[in-house]
Amino acid sequence: LEPMMIMLLLVSFSQSEESLCRQRGDPEIPQLSKDGDILLGGIFYFHLSWKNRENTYTQKPLPLECISLSFRDFQFAQAMRFAIEEINNNTDLLPGISLGYNIYDTCSSIVKSIKVALALNNGNDNVTSTSDKPCTRPVQVQAIIGENSSSSSTAITTVLGPFHIPLISHFATCACLSDKSKHPSFLRTIPSDYYQSRALAHLVKHFGWTWVGAVRTNDEYGNNGMATFTETAQQLGICLEYSVSFFRTDSTEKLQRIIDIIKASTSKVIVAFLTPREMEMLIHELSLHNLTGYQWVGSESWIFDSQIATMDTNHILDGAMGLFIPKAHVSGLKEFVLNVKPLNSSNNDLFTEFWEALFSCKFKQSQSEEIQTECTGQEDLTGVENSFTDMSLMPILNNIYKGVYAVAHALHNILKCSKSCNNSVQFDPFMILHHIRNIHFKTKDGEEVYFNENGDPAAKYKIINWQPRDNSIVDFVSVGLYDASLPADKKLNLHNKTFIWAGSSKQMPVSVCSEKCPPGTHKVLQKGKPVCCYDCVRCAEGEMSNVTDSITCVRCPLESWSNERRDACVTKKAEFLSYEEIMGILLTTASLFGTCLTAVVALIFFRYRKTPLVRANNSELSFLLLFSLTLCFLCSLTFIGRPSEWSCMLRHTAFGITFVLCISCVLGKTIVVLMAFKATLPGRNVMKWFGPTQQRLTVLAFTFIQVIICILWLTISPPFPSKNFKQFKDKIILECALGSAVGFWSVLGYIGLLAMLCFIFAFLARKLPDNFNEAKFITFSMLIFCAVWITFIPAYVSSPGKFSVAVEIFAILASSFGLLICIFIPKCYIMLMKPEKNTKKNIMGKGN
Repeated sequence: LEPMMIMLLLVSFSQSEESLCRQRGDPEIPQLSKDGDILLGGIFYFHLSWKNRENTYTQKPLPLECISLSFRDFQFAQAMRFAIEEINNNTDLLPGISLGYNIYDTCSSIVKSIKVALALNNGNDNVTSTSDKPCTRPVQVQAIIGENSSSSSTAITTVLGPFHIPLISHFATCACLSDKSKHPSFLRTIPSDYYQSRALAHLVKHFGWTWVGAVRTNDEYGNNGMATFTETAQQLGICLEYSVSFFRTDSTEKLQRIIDIIKASTSKVIVAFLTPREMEMLIHELSLHNLTGYQWVGSESWIFDSQIATMDTNHILDGAMGLFIPKAHVSGLKEFVLNVKPLNSSNNDLFTEFWEALFSCKFKQSQSEEIQTECTGQEDLTGVENSFTDMSLMPILNNIYKGVYAVAHALHNILKCSKSCNNSVQFDPFMILHHIRNIHFKTKDGEEVYFNENGDPAAKYKIINWQPRDNSIVDFVSVGLYDASLPADKKLNLHNKTFIWAGSSKQMPVSVCSEKCPPGTHKVLQKGKPVCCYDCVRCAEGEMSNVTDSITCVRCPLESWSNERRDACVTKKAEFLSYEEIMGILLTTASLFGTCLTAVVALIFFRYRKTPLVRANNSELSFLLLFSLTLCFLCSLTFIGRPSEWSCMLRHTAFGITFVLCISCVLGKTIVVLMAFKATLPGRNVMKWFGPTQQRLTVLAFTFIQVIICILWLTISPPFPSKNFKQFKDKIILECALGSAVGFWSVLGYIGLLAMLCFIFAFLARKLPDNFNEAKFITFSMLIFCAVWITFIPAYVSSPGKFSVAVEIFAILASSFGLLICIFIPKCYIMLMKPEKNTKKNIMGKGN
């Protein structure tokens, strides 16, 4: 152990004595570079992937060997070069100051991105230093343009954030990068996915697609973008049937599982938050399985990419929709790109590879080398059609252009440039970052450039629709705009244009878990399934829903009821015993017939008023009884018709008083008969106690008691018209509420009491020995009266609605007819048909 410790101390001592600060690891050489007074860094991936090597961990790993040349990113690098050349040739911006650049290739590797970022920060040269000074130096570049992906940008800003070196991305849209506590030096010229994800959710909702699938790249861009989309979609009532992710390095088996999920799904809309590389992989697999007919909704990373459209030979993506940043124009950029030539510098290997791939030729390395097609370096790009010469991504190129100019304007302000610049200013990365955040200028084409507090630009998107033409070329048609700065109801604005949908159809696809619930039904969630899956259940009686997809049914107001379709509340039919209906007509006819019959009897009695039969039966009480019967028949009419305040008070009180008057007269007649018989006994003079005056007072007294009861009832709690909603669900019963139940039953009870007394007296006198015994008929009439009213009570209570009123009228008419027929009709028969019996002898029982 001691020899080892001594060895370590010697090594440590020898290193502290070094006068040279050496870089650890292999140097990173820029693929494109140019010297200048101020250097800018550029990070792109000129290659889409790299060769996989298995490390043995017994020797130092070899550098990445990049493959799959990306013409698109080479175009991005040319946009950066164009902006720098234009600034250097501009005498108004940074006069006397030349900008240089170091542009690196990361091969789409996050690890390589971090190494490149450190190289831009530190440089590759060794630095001499004495033992008492640290190995420090000024940063090599003042700002970095790039990178494309959100994952790489996140890694770079994590490394460079403490050094405050600005990183201005043209294509990294992850909303996570807006968090300045984690990424303080990050800015971008493309809107954040915070807005794009919400815009996509609102676009999906606009077309009524509530049941969708989701595919995303398994990185910061895809995961964060889809998380925001999912959150907004849930708020808008959109459900995800599935949400799957993959990365370009995943196995074929994982991609196959995703294809199987899409096949098994019922949703017809797929939201794809994918980078172009993952989208290309997915299209390849979908083409193998010929999975067409799905409506694709895409993010800005691939929706406007003509290279992906060219790859889609099986028309998988026909009718796709998505968001892209609005059109832009950078004058002179297209000419610069088409006039590019191989660089004549020592590190032009990338340009050589690019040129050879572009023209399918090869530069001759020696005179003896024989090649089929030799590159001259002067080939004309004008007639070449590929992703490098395609300027459809001009908005992204414009983002790079704006990023370079943002740095130039910040430097212009720091150096206080006018006709010349102050070269003595010491650059501080934090100072540059601060000035870039606060720039506000217009490009030469009139576009405003500025950053908000999160380092993001204004969020505006155009809505793209893939519309294939007959020659297999896809037109990216702008069909609308989305402006996040506008009010919520005006953010999404679709033009009145013809849409092409999935499968080149002109019929908009439907993608729902359950069909819309029509009016008259409400949604009931299916157990264990998302909220978009539900059954449509018909509203219950008395409830309705008048909108589509109603969550609940609304109970109708008391005076309304739901119609047969349950989509509206209709006013309930008011039901009462009317004069127009058959029952009302029959009862009215019976009442009037009873009144007329009573009048005829009264006329007969008046015509024969001097005959013994009439005189013997107390003509005064008989006429009073006929009068009261007339009132009884007529009072039944007050029960027919719509109840009102006066009719409700009149019908019960009139009925009570007239019936008491009637029963009082019958009772008086019964007492007269009974007393008349008692008066014939020797030694008794009872009739003097019950003469005509006493009879009148008796009738008046009995009736007055009922009048007092009715007055008390009307004073304390009178009957009143009411609407009965309980008896029938779909009808309103218009009735007279009793007010005071005690008053009502007191009136009926008093009538019943008098009827019982009358029945008892008549029963006692039933066998009196006179030829025409009126007591028998009174007994029979009272028997009918009591039977009618005893059966009335249960019938009245159990009868629904207007039938209870009909029962009460029937009881009144039946008892009135019973009294009229039993007491008066036999006498009329004798007076009209048997006049020979209408003699005093016959009445006294002395006839043959």
